[in-house]
Amino acid sequence: MVVLLVGISHHSAPVAVRERFALTGDDGDRMLRSLLEYVSHGAVLATCNRTEIYTTVRNAEVGTRHLQRFLSAWSAMPPDQVATFLYSASHDKAARHLFRVAAGLDSLILGEEQILGQVRDAMHLAHAHNSLDPALYALFRHALRSGKAAHTYTAISRKAVSVSAAAVALARDHFGSLAGCQVLVISAGEAGKLTARSLADSGAGAITVTSRTYERAAVLAASLGGRAVPFEDLPQALAQADVVVSSTAAPGYVLTADEVRAALAQRPERPLFLIDIAVPRDIDPAVGALSGVVLRNIDDLQRLAEANLNGRRQEVAKVEALVDREVRSFLEWWNRRDVIPTVAALRNQADAIRRAELERTLAHLDLSEAERTRIDAMTNAIVKKLLHHPLTYLKANPDEQGYIEAVRTLFALDAPEDHGRRTPARSRSRRGDIPGDHPAPVHPEPVEP
Repeated sequence: MVVLLVGISHHSAPVAVRERFALTGDDGDRMLRSLLEYVSHGAVLATCNRTEIYTTVRNAEVGTRHLQRFLSAWSAMPPDQVATFLYSASHDKAARHLFRVAAGLDSLILGEEQILGQVRDAMHLAHAHNSLDPALYALFRHALRSGKAAHTYTAISRKAVSVSAAAVALARDHFGSLAGCQVLVISAGEAGKLTARSLADSGAGAITVTSRTYERAAVLAASLGGRAVPFEDLPQALAQADVVVSSTAAPGYVLTADEVRAALAQRPERPLFLIDIAVPRDIDPAVGALSGVVLRNIDDLQRLAEANLNGRRQEVAKVEALVDREVRSFLEWWNRRDVIPTVAALRNQADAIRRAELERTLAHLDLSEAERTRIDAMTNAIVKKLLHHPLTYLKANPDEQGYIEAVRTLFALDAPEDHGRRTPARSRSRRGDIPGDHPAPVHPEPVEP
């Protein structure tokens, strides 16, 4: 069995294609239910810019074609067309990819923390559907551990690297806390919305939106959970605000020094933080010279974001090292997973032979109980010493030269009379043409590492 990944992301497809696979609401649940009509075990990882399927198969090539057909049916795109936008990876490459995703190395924004929660959600959803076999369960556990280590022991996710996050960082540095701060958005566009949303998510208080087109302001205000005011009421709204975000397409200044000075006169004890992300600028640069005012423009935000991004880039090597360690740990687990039942089967077989021969021999001897005990101990010690070196070597080198299968073959551990372990010729899945492994175990509720 190998782990198989098939997915689509911002690396492989434009947004017009990715949106065909975007999952919102209960789409993830529906996709997983549909997937389980194709495979015995699986998990669906969905983020803003990726949709990925993880499963276990016997043949990666056959499994990839199978999942391509599934994704073709899901997206209503022809199989050949879908295949051009999909990527796939198996086993250690699939594990490395997921661990890098969880650590924020494969995101549009380097070091993004939100992705770790989405990996956790994918694991919990698959757990709820009982669709995690031991391999997938271990894969996602290691992925969560990889992501948590990256965010805990490196600075890959620290400091703002987007314009909107940089605006929040500057505002927080100015106010100390954004709790209760009143936000005024002079915009009805996406840039203003993103910055206002970041401020709201960081604890800012009520949001007021104004624009020359009141209807557009009302739509944006509704999406932010705020209120819209007519553009004519800008002076009053400015006097009440603590943080102002301006991002319009106006050819001239939306806020002049005189207008800001008039607003300050109505709130002399309250500082005002202005964020101008418009090009051309919305706010007269002279405003920045007023007492009690801090003015930041798009260049300030981009310089901060770029400086922080450079800092994050310096952490990539550390995160890659953590990912490498986690991949090795997962592969070690994988390679050991068949050793324990093989070791147990060989020990049980040897002991069964020893006992049978001992009983046959002792039946013809007139010995005391103490003598019988000493002979039993002697034969047991002989078996243990004979098996010690091969079993120690097998446990230390589980994947070397097919030793596990060699031991099982040489000692006939999969013979019909051996009921302790399934035979290598495992049955095929009833779903599609991807062979199944064993029934998905009932795991305890996942606990993050």
